[in-house]
Amino acid sequence: MSKLKNSLNYIGLALVFAALACLRIWPHKKAAGFVLLAAGILCIAVYMALNLSSLKRGFKRKSFIYSSNMLLVAVLVLAILVLLNYFFSLRHVRWDFTTSKLHSLSDQSVTVLKNLKSDVIVRAFFREGNMSRRSAESLLNIYGYHSDKFKYEFIDPDKNPGLVKRFEVTQDGTMIFECGDKDSRITTSAEEDITNALIKVTREKKKTVYFLEGHGEETIEDSSDNGYSFAKGELEKLGYEVKKQGLALGESFPRDAALLIVPGPKKDLLPSELDTIRNYIGDGGRVFFMIDPETVPGFAPYIGQYGIRLEDDLIVDTVSRMLGGDYFMPVVTEYEYHAITNKFRYATFFPFARSVEIAETKPEGVTVTAIAKTSPNSWSERQLADKQVKFDKDKDKQGPVTLAVVGTVKAQSAAPDEEAPPTVTEAKPAEKEGRIAVFGDSDFVANRYYSLSGNGNFFLNTVNWLTEESDLISIQPKTQSPRTIQLTPSQGRMIFFVSVILLPLLVVLVGLSVWIRRRSL
Repeated sequence: MSKLKNSLNYIGLALVFAALACLRIWPHKKAAGFVLLAAGILCIAVYMALNLSSLKRGFKRKSFIYSSNMLLVAVLVLAILVLLNYFFSLRHVRWDFTTSKLHSLSDQSVTVLKNLKSDVIVRAFFREGNMSRRSAESLLNIYGYHSDKFKYEFIDPDKNPGLVKRFEVTQDGTMIFECGDKDSRITTSAEEDITNALIKVTREKKKTVYFLEGHGEETIEDSSDNGYSFAKGELEKLGYEVKKQGLALGESFPRDAALLIVPGPKKDLLPSELDTIRNYIGDGGRVFFMIDPETVPGFAPYIGQYGIRLEDDLIVDTVSRMLGGDYFMPVVTEYEYHAITNKFRYATFFPFARSVEIAETKPEGVTVTAIAKTSPNSWSERQLADKQVKFDKDKDKQGPVTLAVVGTVKAQSAAPDEEAPPTVTEAKPAEKEGRIAVFGDSDFVANRYYSLSGNGNFFLNTVNWLTEESDLISIQPKTQSPRTIQLTPSQGRMIFFVSVILLPLLVVLVGLSVWIRRRSL
């Protein structure tokens, strides 16, 4: 009987612990939990009533005083930790320790957020039972962490029919982005779609990109393997307007042209067309040339006027064979330093490419930079008439071989318009700067190869540099598939209970047992 009398406190604590565990893991079994809790409290009360005299004597012992002092120190330490936690909560800092950075935004998304000049409000219409709501809320929270101008709110369509009607929401999971008088909406919660919607509502003016056609080029409307419909779609996601430019260019480009892309013409352009493009570049225009091997021989002297040498060759790369391709698909894994390639770490593949070199002498006002070179195991095959491809050190050029070059061209000073009077705020024509990019392949951005490694990203970075959208030049957001374990609610609560409550409590109990044993010695 005395043993039971001295053990009632432990029995009561065990019952209280079991009650809390039952209520946490099985919340639907509240009756059993409350019964255990009541029994535990009753046992502790009976223990205190039966051992009241011994408890009073224990309060007067020196060991109790020492223990009280230790308890006070522990409380003070805990109070300090609480204060530190409060001060740290005022300045929120995030760290992502996952190997694939599942809980971090891409460089592009962060750059766009840092450059926000006006508030962006996101209204997310999600029902409470929508399984995607938690992931969307977590992602939007990360966006808000990087910029205080990014604000969002979640709206339950079932409880707010007025807002549903006002914003014409027809699908659960719709997010509406607003910035000033501009708005954009998406129905997915992927980072790429959120960032693209953010770009659309914050761009002051939509820039237009023209694809040249009429010389055998593949078109932006073609969704086959050789077309450029993927590239068009990705450009439109970034807020560009994409159009086609026909054969008859006329004397000038459309006034809304921000960039002209020449995507692998099979026949030479007319002299008048080349003159029009030259005048466009000289007046500060931007042109992206993608010239395939063994095509348009008239382009070599034309490109040469900008200090760029377009070789009549074919790049052969033995590294691409090890990566599953053939010898005529050179791969680029290292890039020269440039705004386009900054923080770019993806490999790019160029099916059937020619080399593009920098001339020894460049015209005045022209600056040219090589941004992509093949591996040392490649070479420039210049004996195209031979059926057998073999490196000849006397005729061919050993790699690395340059296949992508960009440059700036100082704009020509134009005579002032006699009809329009000069104004103080009018920019001088001499201050303009033309930009060009010359790639020795056009297939790398075709639908078949656009999603291959970093091909599409490299193309978009080049376009963004040409159009001076510097905040978009970075790694594009990628869809990530995190490795997760599917647990039932009870299993999740059990893991939480064991790891957060049970294990720390066992440590405390072991410490108490050691202390009690030492006190009894």
